[in-house]
Amino acid sequence: MKHNPNKFPIVPLFCIFLLGPFVLCQLDYKFYDTTCPNLTKIVRYVVWSAIANDTRMAASLSRLHFHECIVNGCDGSLLLDDTSTFKGEKNAGGNRNSVRGYEVIDTIKANLEKACPSTVSCTDIVALAVREAVYLAGGPYWPLSLGRRDGVTASDKAAIEQIPSPFESLEKITAKFTSKGLDIKDVVVLSGAHTIGFAQCFTFKQRLFDFDGSGNPDPTLDASLLQNLQTMCPNQDNSDTNLAPLDPVTTTKFDNIYYKNLVNNSGLLQSDQALMGDNRTAAMVMNYSKYPFLFSKDFGESMVKLSNLGVLTGQDGEIRKNCRMVN
Repeated sequence: MKHNPNKFPIVPLFCIFLLGPFVLCQLDYKFYDTTCPNLTKIVRYVVWSAIANDTRMAASLSRLHFHECIVNGCDGSLLLDDTSTFKGEKNAGGNRNSVRGYEVIDTIKANLEKACPSTVSCTDIVALAVREAVYLAGGPYWPLSLGRRDGVTASDKAAIEQIPSPFESLEKITAKFTSKGLDIKDVVVLSGAHTIGFAQCFTFKQRLFDFDGSGNPDPTLDASLLQNLQTMCPNQDNSDTNLAPLDPVTTTKFDNIYYKNLVNNSGLLQSDQALMGDNRTAAMVMNYSKYPFLFSKDFGESMVKLSNLGVLTGQDGEIRKNCRMVN
């Protein structure tokens, strides 16, 4: 699927305002066209293989990308392993035993190092991998300018503070987005990634048995969904890591059913269902539930914004040879 940059005249203008002219000069749709011409094919094949082997992987790559970029920008920091002298972000609360897909990025990187050594950054690999994953799951395909470089550090503390939690209020989650240059529309749109994937029971179990400390289920939760979830996630500690689909209707298909579920009080996470409790976000949810093409268009635009947060270009950072460690 060859992208013609002339068809998207608004993107460079958008980059000027968001990133500044220096970064605009560095990011380019054709950045690797001569240095690594088979880049997209290599990424697509590895992602396709990973999803064919594990249908959850599309959602996992989406989550990895979001957790990577929402913490101090898209710089590959989440990919760095802990060492004896360095504590990375992988074991921060929102990431530990939750973010998956690192080995998919490793495989893409290994294949690219054979095809075009020391050329493609791990940060660009993540941005490309999530686009392929969403597209392969039935979602939109968006134009992506490239040329990001990899950071040489990570911050466990920043990951703890900056990753939105399913236990936080919509106000707090929105504040975390706006502090990065995203807005309330991006909150609603990017939450739509929950149209695929699963959540561990501990992230929503209080809604099933002890909502707000009442000793009763969340009264707004759809009754039949409640019954199903109580079976999947019985009220005992050993069910905490059981998995439930974020969208039980079309679990592996990237579509707008997530929004229809919210309209029907069938959002799994309290932080998702909260989008129906605010007039501004509820209106957007209603629109996306009715107009799937609008959701697809806006999701692509928000993913471009997300993948351009805090990027390193030019001589900043490096091109890692191994995504798990600095050179």
